[in-house]
Amino acid sequence: MGLSVAIVAFNEELNLGRTLASIRWADEIVVVDSGSTDRTCEIAREFGARVIHEPWRGYVAQKNYALELCTQDWILSLDADEEVSPGLADEIRNAVSSGQFAGYTVPRQNLFLGRWMRHGGFYPDPKLRLFRRGDGYSTGFDPHDHFELRSQEPVGRFHHPLLHYTYPTLTLYLEHMNRYSSLGAKMALAKGYSRFSALNIVVRPLATFIYNYFFRLGFLDGREGLLLHLYHAGYVSWKYAKAWELARQENDRSKTA
Repeated sequence: MGLSVAIVAFNEELNLGRTLASIRWADEIVVVDSGSTDRTCEIAREFGARVIHEPWRGYVAQKNYALELCTQDWILSLDADEEVSPGLADEIRNAVSSGQFAGYTVPRQNLFLGRWMRHGGFYPDPKLRLFRRGDGYSTGFDPHDHFELRSQEPVGRFHHPLLHYTYPTLTLYLEHMNRYSSLGAKMALAKGYSRFSALNIVVRPLATFIYNYFFRLGFLDGREGLLLHLYHAGYVSWKYAKAWELARQENDRSKTA
């Protein structure tokens, strides 16, 4: 049985080569590019990947589209800033050969400001990423997509990590959190979070920080861990504050309509 690797990408020339080098042994590599202006597509072709250009549909829809393009019996879904460790590569090859489970979760290890996070809920951070073609699919709400299986068959678990090269600088992290909080605000508003709530804007972020940093031992990740959990709590606050702002804007438009 063969393995397809599905990747969605946009301006990932700094990461994609490392990702593709770690899975160059796969039977098929499919890269769905949403309009990169750097060398992303060129790098993908250098590694023998099949490159398909597709306007951005959103995280969930774009990843499902990439799955539809795969032709092998098994699919491994990767982000363009992830790397399959050598031990994980061996586990994946053995799983594809044996076909014991319908899908497999991988422990993902996240790099933040040059330090691998090992606590605070950021490791082992298990993700369903390998599954039989036609069984796995992307779901959730942008930007928090995840994969599930259509079947109710058992899921296996890998032990070697998927390496996630997340945020090399604080500037990049804060830019992403600003964008993600805007997407999260739309989802929160759709769920009815429209009022200015000190509980959501102040208390919930504080509780998030205390839980992850102290109870989940995030403080063991040093200064980088402190910054990660501090600004992650900030993301939670921004999300609900932006939901309130969106509701107020919609209300103002309805009054002037």
